[in-house]
Amino acid sequence: MAPGYSSLIAARILTGLAHGVFFSIGAIIATAVVPKEKAASAIAIMFTGLTVALVTGVPLGTFIGQHLGWRATFLAVAALGVIALLGALLFVPRNLPQSAPASFRQQLAVLGQPRLLLVYAMTALGYGGTFLAFTYLAPILQDVTGFSANAVSLVLLVYGVSVAIGNLWGGRLADRLGPVPALKRIFALLAIVLFVLTFTASNSACRSTWSSRRSAMRRRPPMWPRA
Repeated sequence: MAPGYSSLIAARILTGLAHGVFFSIGAIIATAVVPKEKAASAIAIMFTGLTVALVTGVPLGTFIGQHLGWRATFLAVAALGVIALLGALLFVPRNLPQSAPASFRQQLAVLGQPRLLLVYAMTALGYGGTFLAFTYLAPILQDVTGFSANAVSLVLLVYGVSVAIGNLWGGRLADRLGPVPALKRIFALLAIVLFVLTFTASNSACRSTWSSRRSAMRRRPPMWPRA
């Protein structure tokens, strides 16, 4: 219902703010409803929902926009948000353990902890490397590997499915080995995949295989302490 482009951008910014708040709180809720030894898997399952949404949401939104108009796509997203709100009200336990609220100054003080800054850096570099490669995935598939536009869509779908599988695998790996050992293994495998990709991008069979393997390793286990 936005009257212009500026209003639409403002609405998108507000949506992004809510998105960030949801995942920060959602991770806490996910770990609170399971045993501590299953905390990593709980967070992984929660983020699998994001993966499925990314894989199915773009083509579904495009389909709705093409047949009903772009405004219908945003209305559909708003309706799904209402359904998610009702689901949270009905199914999220109300007796979850809560810590004492921290002041804004206390929250800022957390940013001065070296170990936390290291986690931030690992997350930024790890996800940054992955998304940097993903940005050029479609052009590489078409211009270097030689896939058609329809084939690119299929490969991207395989990529998304692999991300969902890797998400669950990463959570289980972190539960079994601990988050830091799991991260070391996954980062090492991801580096190898991206290195080999440099020399195999022109081969369509190798490109599809490495794309699925890289996406499976894209979802790293959360940095959640074990019990």
